[in-house]
Amino acid sequence: LGWSSPAFQQLSGVTQTCATKKVGRDNVAHFCYLFTLEMFFTQEDEPGDSLPQWPVLYFEVLSLDFWQRYRVEGYGSLVLPASPGLHTLTIPTWRPVELGTVAELRRFFIGGSPELEDLTYVRIPTTFKGGRLSRLGFRTKTTGSVTFRLHCLQQSRAFLESSALRQRTQSVLDRLGGFSQQRSVYNVLEAFQRARRRMQEARQSLPQDLAATAASAP
Repeated sequence: LGWSSPAFQQLSGVTQTCATKKVGRDNVAHFCYLFTLEMFFTQEDEPGDSLPQWPVLYFEVLSLDFWQRYRVEGYGSLVLPASPGLHTLTIPTWRPVELGTVAELRRFFIGGSPELEDLTYVRIPTTFKGGRLSRLGFRTKTTGSVTFRLHCLQQSRAFLESSALRQRTQSVLDRLGGFSQQRSVYNVLEAFQRARRRMQEARQSLPQDLAATAASAP
């Protein structure tokens, strides 16, 4: 609630196909898929001490074999971090299963597997209106994990206003510092001119013979 995105923002996407390699006992795929997400939060008609519900990222993992057969390997979701910075999150995945050997043989030889019609069922479906969500009879199987590396940036209007105020204050201080520095240089030059005038006046007040002797001295 309260979150929106620009009209040009894509809220879904598909990664490239990546081959797996053996790492220990696990098959690992390094997708290195880059995506950018920009969201805006507007707080309306909510208490000031209430915390916003952070956006959720849903994902689905598929496999593709030599015969171009797709299978669902897992579902998962993660809540975007509420703090800025670099975050590395590993999310476990699961998939629905059917009981019986026939279902497993069909999945192995033909491909295809039970899928979720609503991806939000990974957490709480958007169509759910009750107080308790029962998953009794829904059979699943753990399948692996997906690691996300997220670089999060946050910006607030309050932060911008305080930053602009600090910049204005710093600008005033810089100008005052420049004025004080110019004033100190001017004071030094003025003192030097006064000393030079006094020396010239003292030189003019000396007797002519003494001034000639001082001028001829090596």
